[in-house]
Order: sequence, then structure tokens, then C-alpha cells
Amino acid sequence: MKNLPNLITLIRILLIPLFIILLVYHHDLYALFVFIIAGLSDALDGFIARTWNLRTRVGTYLDPIADKLLLVSSFITLALLMKIPLWIMIIIISRDIILSITGLILLNFVDIHSYHIRPSILGKITTVLQILTVLLVLMDKKGTLFSVILWVTALATIASGLHYVYRESKIFWA
Repeated sequence: MKNLPNLITLIRILLIPLFIILLVYHHDLYALFVFIIAGLSDALDGFIARTWNLRTRVGTYLDPIADKLLLVSSFITLALLMKIPLWIMIIIISRDIILSITGLILLNFVDIHSYHIRPSILGKITTVLQILTVLLVLMDKKGTLFSVILWVTALATIASGLHYVYRESKIFWA
């Protein structure tokens, strides 16, 4: 039972290839359902882990990795299929690469057992905006609202990336 949330997270990761295949073969409605199931599984594993105190160290790393894999693969696939502009994909992937590099650098300077990177409110807002962007594309809701969401998502992605790098790099000046 202790690993149930981790099992759900692994299932979410295994849904990613199915999601991509559905997109590539233009089954956007089915892809939308898989994306929603993946999102619900994210909420479910978190709920189970918190409610029954089934948090694990593996889960604290695996859950955000699963989320990132789903979002990054969504934006890459949607850009390659020309359903979203390439520039938004580049911004999102660049941010995640920069955050990963920052995290790897930090690993060399901090005690991994005592240092925990906390998600920021700006990072959470960015994730919600990225999810909303993918949902709007999958529902084929392109128009003025979509354009606004796309730009807000881009700006939030950039701002949260800069905030994260600033916040976590303060350890070097402390």
C-alpha cells in the first residue's frame, strides 16, 4: 500500500506514449481524455499520499518528473504537429532545461538529504497555465482567448524560471 501513489505516478508516465500516439494520429479527442486521466491520476496520487501518509522520497521526485514529462512531451508533439507555435515550445523546454541544470549544480553544493526545493506559487500558476494551453489546443478552442492564454503562459513560464533560478541560487551568496 505504501507504494500505491508511486504506482499511480508510474501509470501516468506510461500514459505519455499513448497520449503522443493519439496526437500523432490525429485522435485529439482521445488524446484529450488521456491527458485528463493523467491529470486526475496526479491529483489522486497526491491525495492518497497526503491522506494516508504514504509519502515516499521516490514519490517526491517521481511525481514532478511525471508532470514535466507529460507537459514537455505535450508541447513538443503539439509544436511538431503545428498545433501551437514553435516559440512557446522553445520557451517551455528552455525553462525546464535551465531549471534542471540549476538543480544539478545545486546538488554539488548542498546536502541532498536536508535541502528541499519547494515549488513556488508562480511555478504552480505556470503549470496550471501550461495545462490550460494544452487543454485548449486539444479542445480546438483557438481564438482570442487562446492567444491571450498563450502569451500569458509564455510570460509566466519565463518569470517562474527566472524566479526559481534567483531563489535557488541565493544559496551561493549565503
